[in-house]
Amino acid sequence: MITLKRVGGALLVVAVAASLVIGIRANQRPTVSRATAGGIANQAAGKAVSNLQAQPPDGVNIYNQVAPEIVVIEAQGKVGSNVESLGAGVIVDQQGEILTALHVVDGATAINVTFSDGSSSRARVSSSDADHDIASLTPDTPPSVIIPAVLGGAARIGDEAFALGNPLGLVDSLSQGIISGLDRSFPAPNGRTMTGLIQFDAAVNPGNSGGPLLNNKGQVIGIVTGLANPAGQRAFSGIGFAVPISTAGGAAGAPLK
Repeated sequence: MITLKRVGGALLVVAVAASLVIGIRANQRPTVSRATAGGIANQAAGKAVSNLQAQPPDGVNIYNQVAPEIVVIEAQGKVGSNVESLGAGVIVDQQGEILTALHVVDGATAINVTFSDGSSSRARVSSSDADHDIASLTPDTPPSVIIPAVLGGAARIGDEAFALGNPLGLVDSLSQGIISGLDRSFPAPNGRTMTGLIQFDAAVNPGNSGGPLLNNKGQVIGIVTGLANPAGQRAFSGIGFAVPISTAGGAAGAPLK
């Protein structure tokens, strides 16, 4: 009897000890060396960098988003060496109404617009505001698929800015800069002085007039109206101006909202 009890006791003790060892191992955290932790951190950082590198820059997304909204405008029958015959515009509603700069089409005997799908149409000025150099055009034949622009809010100094247009005849050119000033004044082609303009440093040249000024979300925040030319040359000197979209839409009577 004593032997059996001793054996049973021994077995019982062994069983309890085993259970204690198992419990301790289950509750212990695995030890990770500094080298292993560093490797895990480097792997995670490398993956994050690779994901960022795989994402295209803002300009790529903006161009792809906005290009279908842009219109090439050709004004025929205009005279004068200092008057543009080529400009840009942006579709602003589901009917295909186009917002542009008035000086691009003012005085033209015929206006031809070309859409992003390659189709073209004659157009007429449906409304305008000379004080803000803004015109709204109605095409005779809108494109089969109409993609209106998304309108943005107020610009802020330091915000990224993108200009899309046809500088020097180079169709669908995108340039990038920042908003460098607000509430600026600038002489309009008709001799009047425009006020409340957005100043920006994204490159613009003749052919950009009437095209959109965009924020980093691809929203239209203004209509390009001119560039500073202290040397008297019609070429970019680092300063461009745009009419805020809230002013531009209301000025031309365009149904933007």
